[in-house]
Amino acid sequence: MSGVLNNSAYLRVFNKPGPGVQGAMVAAMPAGSLIGALLATQLADRLGRKKTVILAGMIWVIGSILQCASIDRGMLVIGRIISGISVGLSSAVVPIYQSEITPPSIRGRIVSLQQWSITWGILIQYFIQFGCSYIDGVASFRIPWGLQMIPAIILSLGMTMFPESPRYLFDQGRENEALQVLADLHGGGDINNELVVLEYEEIKHQICFERTEGAKSYLDLLKPGNSRRVMLGCTLRMWSQLTGVNVMMYYIIYVFRGAGLTGTRGNLIADSVQYVLNVAFTVPAILYIDKWGRRPMLVIGTLLMGFWLCLVGGLQARFGHWGPVDGDTIWLVTDHDAATKAIIVCSYFFVCSYAMTMGPVSWTYPAELYSLRTRGKAVSLATAANWAFNTALAYAVPPGLASIAWKTYFIFATFNFAACIHIFFMFPETVGRTLEEVEEIFQQGHIFTAWKIGREVGRKTLKEVITKDKVEVNG
Repeated sequence: MSGVLNNSAYLRVFNKPGPGVQGAMVAAMPAGSLIGALLATQLADRLGRKKTVILAGMIWVIGSILQCASIDRGMLVIGRIISGISVGLSSAVVPIYQSEITPPSIRGRIVSLQQWSITWGILIQYFIQFGCSYIDGVASFRIPWGLQMIPAIILSLGMTMFPESPRYLFDQGRENEALQVLADLHGGGDINNELVVLEYEEIKHQICFERTEGAKSYLDLLKPGNSRRVMLGCTLRMWSQLTGVNVMMYYIIYVFRGAGLTGTRGNLIADSVQYVLNVAFTVPAILYIDKWGRRPMLVIGTLLMGFWLCLVGGLQARFGHWGPVDGDTIWLVTDHDAATKAIIVCSYFFVCSYAMTMGPVSWTYPAELYSLRTRGKAVSLATAANWAFNTALAYAVPPGLASIAWKTYFIFATFNFAACIHIFFMFPETVGRTLEEVEEIFQQGHIFTAWKIGREVGRKTLKEVITKDKVEVNG
């Protein structure tokens, strides 16, 4: 939506929506995503991870068709809600699927590729919108909305060639298939490969336990041993939204307009730099997330984002004033070229900081926190928290910028500093462990002293796993 917010044809067809209405129209998609995320756990456990992703792609096509054909606000909102359901399903299931098919040594990088793919999607779609902005008439926004169904078709067709999750197969009683998938993914087809045997034995041990202790409902997530991890996953997804990144993504046109960049073409070009940086600076995170660790990236990232937002808010407060732009009265900076450039640069630095830290880690960390017995429901709940706050912020930010202006940035800066404190004290490091080894991290305690849990906690060799199984069988 960000690329069409100042499109004259879009404003004409949808009767120039005001801040509240525009916020509601943007929020329709994350609202649908909230519904999709809550549905994801049932579908992922019943249909499997693979089929759920295929279904999500099909739903997205339906939503795209409705958006492309929309002739009024109501039709557009319905189309965005349906597309949002697809986003909610895929955003909940894809990290689970990725984490369940990858070895622990590269799991962070693989799951981070989801965030990188998202940034590429945003970038490509934005440039399509930018190119189409030179078209006169409704085609300038209908073409981009129609083209967005193509990636969904590719995803659904491509997933037919991918294997099902070995953990899901094992849980369905298809042990031989699960072993073969593990061998194909991690052992070059050799079922006797040490890593393959290690993972198979750990999955076997975990599932045997979870079939008797598994979560039967969402209330089971509040049981001792589960509630802490559920809260960590949900609050991290909450913080990822409260960083303010969606102010800089959904409404970057409003941000730069308030900074004094009021020309339509110039604003769109400046916005495009933002999306290019988002793609480029996600790459270092993908390469080094399994070396740097999750905690350092989150702590440093939230500090940096809070700092840049304080600068943006401060510059707006010092050099801005209320004034008219395109018939609207907004807080804007005028006749201060240096301040305008500084606000734009700080916005760029903010996005770079998010792309290198919170962006990829906020998807990776929740997907590896949970045991198999709670993973589907817990990841679904964490993703639902993500979309609940995304919906609220998408709706609230336009009225916020229109009423309290520069103070909005200080609110989000405060959220970042609060997130930094929370993460430092309560989020343990999970890098380098298998999903089954993560169990032992939380057996250490240290609820408010998470930094005391070392990186080696929980790691096992194949010999240790097999010995443990023999002891339990003989016992």
